[in-house]
Amino acid sequence: MPETTPRGLTGLAFGGDYNPEQWPESVWDEDVRLMREAGVTMVSAGIFSWALLEPSPGVYDFGWLDRNLDLLHEGGIRVDLGTPTVVPPAWFYRAHPDALPVTADGVRLEFGSRGAICHSNADYRAAAANITTKLAERYGDHPALAMWHVHNEYGVPVSACYCDSCAAHFRRWLATAYGTVEAVNEAWGTAFWGQRYASFEEINPPRAAPTVGNPAQALDYRRFADATMRENFTAERDILHRLSPGVPVTTNFMTALSQCDSVDYWAWGREVDLVTNDHYLITDGRRTHVNLAMAADLTRSVAGGAPWLLLEHSTSGVNWQPRNPAKAPGQMARNSLAHVARGSEGAMFFQWRQSRRGAEKFHSAMLPHGGTGTRVFREVTGLGASLRSLAPVRGTRTEADVAVLWDWQSWWAQNLDWRPSEDHDARERADAWYEALYDHHLTVDFAHPEADLSRYPLVVVPALYLMTERAGDNLRQYVENGGTLVVSYFSGIVDAHDAVHEGPYPGALRDVLGLTVEEFSPLLQGERVRLTGPDGTETGADVWTEFVVPRGAETVWTYADGLTEGRPAVTRHRLGEGAAWYVSTRLGAEGLAALIGRAAEDARIAPRADLPRDVEVVRRTGESGAFLFAINHTAADAEVPLDTPGTELLTGERAAGRLAVPAGAVRVVRLDG
Repeated sequence: MPETTPRGLTGLAFGGDYNPEQWPESVWDEDVRLMREAGVTMVSAGIFSWALLEPSPGVYDFGWLDRNLDLLHEGGIRVDLGTPTVVPPAWFYRAHPDALPVTADGVRLEFGSRGAICHSNADYRAAAANITTKLAERYGDHPALAMWHVHNEYGVPVSACYCDSCAAHFRRWLATAYGTVEAVNEAWGTAFWGQRYASFEEINPPRAAPTVGNPAQALDYRRFADATMRENFTAERDILHRLSPGVPVTTNFMTALSQCDSVDYWAWGREVDLVTNDHYLITDGRRTHVNLAMAADLTRSVAGGAPWLLLEHSTSGVNWQPRNPAKAPGQMARNSLAHVARGSEGAMFFQWRQSRRGAEKFHSAMLPHGGTGTRVFREVTGLGASLRSLAPVRGTRTEADVAVLWDWQSWWAQNLDWRPSEDHDARERADAWYEALYDHHLTVDFAHPEADLSRYPLVVVPALYLMTERAGDNLRQYVENGGTLVVSYFSGIVDAHDAVHEGPYPGALRDVLGLTVEEFSPLLQGERVRLTGPDGTETGADVWTEFVVPRGAETVWTYADGLTEGRPAVTRHRLGEGAAWYVSTRLGAEGLAALIGRAAEDARIAPRADLPRDVEVVRRTGESGAFLFAINHTAADAEVPLDTPGTELLTGERAAGRLAVPAGAVRVVRLDG
């Protein structure tokens, strides 16, 4: 089995992307000295350096990297060494212009940024394999090498290419997946609009057409593009495993649902030795710490619950949003330790030294333009000390209370054209339901719809438009065996080929929910409806309503107005030993909070009303013990109940009964016993 932890790293990882090629060698000694001062334990290097390593075809210059890796090793700093295949050199594109990707509109993108790659291109694949081989042969047993970092952020900014090479590759992929063109016709429903194919040679990518194309074809092309990138990753990974045995291989994911929608991370998580993730706050006025927690929980879930690693985030502001505010004092450490609480084995940044040139020169860094006298560098040094204190948590696992079902392929399908309402957004619903669970102080695992759910008392389905019969059976068995299920609208509608399940909506979920839906009735922009509960209380909703017909389910909330007035809005169905709830409209925060409270009662989850809002409490446990993380995102001091006494690792103080958590601070208690 491949190694799954960075080689030679005994504590938590702390550091960032290091790009020494941007600086004269006279700066390198200072870099290592300051890294040691800040407590850096590992850096990521070489990710964008192909043009320097191979300045012309077949001519290599490894001298500068040799000297830099040796210097890092002398300083006791481990290296996550990149294969630089995200940016081939300019000479490569001059020789192979057809390796540049083509958009669905037929525009060939140009060299001059990053990630301009046709992943089907044979010349790119050969060149990538060659530079990876050269690196592995030279550095596979270097004493500084901790792990390998293949490519960079697959799917960003280009995932799919629509060129002729991709067309030919797509046909081969379809032939492997379906066997015959008749099977493709059946899966895609090509009888509609006369799109039937007589041979694979007639099939092209879903390029720009006069109007909306075949949604099943578009969905399969998303799968094909994702699989093609994954083929290239595994090709590099296998070279590294062969030439550098015992060193883990990874690539950095971007699981935050708002940042990358082209990669099926359930599939990718099975291919890397260690799951790593990049996370950047989207500062749009919302509670950014909730999205951070969600991204961390999702990354841990992609890792199968195992420890993972935050490979990039920012010390302060980023550079690519319309407005890029700085992080408040203390926020960087709080963000970093929130990731650690939810399973990360450290906190890495982009990048070590802030660039003076290029597109990201205003992106914050561990060593800012202002140098060591800045607030950011002082906070970086403080964080390094904190992470040293938290070394005992390494190898432990985060404990989850509930599960949320998520599937990237369902998201792809729902986002295709001509759905009942463009206001319904699967990601928005996932965010909203997660936030409701977060506010009930429940730690979340994400799960694939076909995964084993038996260990969770409560499972939430925010938006799963595409659901297989197998997934539907899985949820029915879960409820029959005593689980509590909550399902939001427009779920269970189509199968894996975007074909509506036979019979009434909601297809794969009819039996478990004990109802049918006669018709969707999306609302116009700005329209709202009122819902009435059994005790006469009201709540509001928008975007979506449905004509629900109970088939064994009981009505809990009723539509009080609109086209669906008097009809069930929220139902509950007893099935076997459990219960399944259905929500046929888009509830606001108040309604979601009430519903999660009711469902949690069904699931016999004890309420946690003694925890203040925006104070996270998360546990990690393992052979080294049990650790309670308390993270205060508020401007007021807080107290957290502590059932078991222990030692607070960041201050060294004893804690019992009530744990004091100052405003904006983090406390981590190693529990006794």
